[in-house]
Amino acid sequence: MNVTVLIMFLLAGTLTVLAYLRGPAYPLEGLRNGAKLFTGIFPAMVLAFIAAGMISQVLPKELLTRWIGDESGFRGIVVATIAGALTPGGPFVQFPVVAALLKSGAGIAPLGAYISAWALLGVNRFFIWELPLLGWKLSLCRYIASVLFPVFIGLLTRFLWVKIPKF
Repeated sequence: MNVTVLIMFLLAGTLTVLAYLRGPAYPLEGLRNGAKLFTGIFPAMVLAFIAAGMISQVLPKELLTRWIGDESGFRGIVVATIAGALTPGGPFVQFPVVAALLKSGAGIAPLGAYISAWALLGVNRFFIWELPLLGWKLSLCRYIASVLFPVFIGLLTRFLWVKIPKF
């Protein structure tokens, strides 16, 4: 059993005990809610893992490394930032794709920028959620304030990648 599974097992167990202490019916209701969430997300997760697996089969390694590889430099970070901002989907889609890109030869700095841009600059979230709910002024100010962060995060990710020992 890996550490992540152990932690999730302990968390689920602890929350189940706490729910039971609130009332014997709560754990069953929690399981129902979890099952609903699982059935809603599961199809997208399966498709995300299939798509992630296909990345290495579809994208030629030379093209991938030229555009977002370690040697792509600042251009690779900018390309990854734009791609991250334009890519829709939740974490269950993004992280399998990023893992596949990493295994296929993408650079650490571009991947740090990609993940950060997806989180900070998601264009679909900006238009669908942020703009209608928060208004144009706050949304635009926040977006503009966030634009440069993925680039800095990508550079810092590469710096830390070299400095932090592999576990």
